[in-house]
Amino acid sequence: MKIEKTDIQDCLLIKPKIYKDNRGFFLETFQKERYLNDAKISLNFVQDNFSSSSKGVLRGLHFQKNKPQGKLIYVVKGRIYDVVVDIRKNSATFMKWIGVDLSMSNGHQLWIPPGLAHGFVTFEDANIIYKCTDYYDPDDECTLIWNDPKLNIDWKIENPKISEKDSKGLKFCELF
Repeated sequence: MKIEKTDIQDCLLIKPKIYKDNRGFFLETFQKERYLNDAKISLNFVQDNFSSSSKGVLRGLHFQKNKPQGKLIYVVKGRIYDVVVDIRKNSATFMKWIGVDLSMSNGHQLWIPPGLAHGFVTFEDANIIYKCTDYYDPDDECTLIWNDPKLNIDWKIENPKISEKDSKGLKFCELF
């Protein structure tokens, strides 16, 4: 497993070892001791989520205000552009964003520590699994608008399919 730091503090790109042969492939998506020792992820995962989206869907940018979730994201079908925004006021990377290509074929994972806003856009029909360090609480969820000009995120797509909820997200200046 290879671990790469990103431009956001504590956010990591994880590249698990993939064993391929003429029958297919095998990779370990999570092993507590290895992720603790190698990636320094010490938080316990309490919930796994599965998301399926057709090509051109943009979901996000979501976060929980009082019960922030750490997330370990990976794609089991298709390809996405995963975006993270640092909304932790005391972080050295506050207001920065990154985008990472995650796909079934590259097998990469993204560790998103608690306190970040998260979203993704699909370039193909995609299935995404993510492990969470806290339970989902719909009363605690908040959405940062995906196209906030202050953040100027390059989503690598024009006219994505967006839910009504996501289209009514708050601007960064409304959060802080």
